Amino acid sequence: MSDVEVARKVFVLDTNVLMHDPGSLFRFQEHDVFLPMVVLEELDAAKKGVSEVARNVRQVSRFLDEIIADADVSAIEEGLPLPQVEHSGRDDGRPAGHLFFQTRPHTSHLPDTLPGNRPDNSILATSLWLQELHRDRRVILVSKDINLRIKAHTLGIPAEDYSNDKVLDDVNLLYTGEARLPEDFWARYGENLESWQEGTRTYYRVSGDITGQWYANQCLYLEGERPFEVMVRSVADDGSAVIQLAVDYQHASNAVWGISARNREQNFALNLLMDPDIDFVSMLGTAGTGKTLLALAAGLVQTLEDKRFREIIMTRVTVPVGEDIGFLPGTEEEKMTPWMGALMDNLEVLTDSEVGGEWGRQATNDLLTKRIKIRSLNFMRGRTFLNRYIIIDEAQNLTAKQMKTLVTRAGPGTKVVCIGNVGQIDTPYLTETTSGLTNVVDRFKDWAHSGHITLRRGERSRLADFAATEL
Repeated sequence: MSDVEVARKVFVLDTNVLMHDPGSLFRFQEHDVFLPMVVLEELDAAKKGVSEVARNVRQVSRFLDEIIADADVSAIEEGLPLPQVEHSGRDDGRPAGHLFFQTRPHTSHLPDTLPGNRPDNSILATSLWLQELHRDRRVILVSKDINLRIKAHTLGIPAEDYSNDKVLDDVNLLYTGEARLPEDFWARYGENLESWQEGTRTYYRVSGDITGQWYANQCLYLEGERPFEVMVRSVADDGSAVIQLAVDYQHASNAVWGISARNREQNFALNLLMDPDIDFVSMLGTAGTGKTLLALAAGLVQTLEDKRFREIIMTRVTVPVGEDIGFLPGTEEEKMTPWMGALMDNLEVLTDSEVGGEWGRQATNDLLTKRIKIRSLNFMRGRTFLNRYIIIDEAQNLTAKQMKTLVTRAGPGTKVVCIGNVGQIDTPYLTETTSGLTNVVDRFKDWAHSGHITLRRGERSRLADFAATEL
């Protein structure tokens, strides 16, 4: 047996891995994949419905059907070759692995501590049987179920989480959207600094090794008696970069729908939200940092005053924090209203004006209601939004596939704003490093028409700020 054959592993896939990522069959490079029969049974039971999980299960079934088509029993016993996938990351020239189905009952028995016919226990028994069958190869159970992995380890079965969709090893490494300039910035780069004005905007051209660390639309700052806040506009291959002086939205004269930035991050956020050249903005931050308020204020100004967009569309994933309250009556918008408490709270702040009294506030609310539409994620597939300002709230609860489905709905003239807090994920099997929001922040940082900012300072109240840091 060759060294290559010995090095090849056998990965036993749990059902939740396939439900999470239908393409997981092709993500194990030159190694072999084994599907226990109980996994096929669970897939068959979950294929009905219109949920994302049901769609994923049906896609897995289509993949399996393509692989097993025209194969006879002997070929299935020997393993069916998996097709090579370009994005699998394989660059060593090794062939793809094989897919094995459980074609005969296993002869391994679980200890008395794991009795019963539960699917998880059946998968564990199958894994033990494979270890006995392939003593010269490493058999690894892959599951997103933490408890199943714990039970596997207690039985001596190597178990791993499915990490192909993991964007980063540590969420603390995620791109923050801003960077601090060195204290000696003016001394080191001031001599060769080129500056000019276009209308009311001031631009600088910087040359030097520092520009190699910058991304387009990244926010840069220098603290001190005279704070310097700029945004990177472009980075050239010759080592030069064009930066633009940020608009001071902390000054009352530049208020956006009556809202002024209260800190540096909020100022950068409004610069990104109000920029017509930026089509996609993502904002991360803990509770009370002003994400929804800033996104909504910028949307109202650009929709009602600048006429840049026809209307604001707001959506979010409907994952309950506690017990589900069941089905809700009414139209799509009426069903989504209970989930949009954040929208209503922020609209109350934005329309809290003494001008016109109670009648004036009611008239303003009626006007805004006509220009702000609430939409459900369930009906987004296949749609195209033209000249809309789309706010995706609680985006940390979206998978990478769901995020792709939403962002690709944008047509010409549409701006998408994703806001969320990766520390508050309520979707099962999603973590800070696999969230669709984390994925989109990392993938979009190199694009010239996107921007990102992490809001760190809470501005809701001293109580909320203390609770966010201490609890």
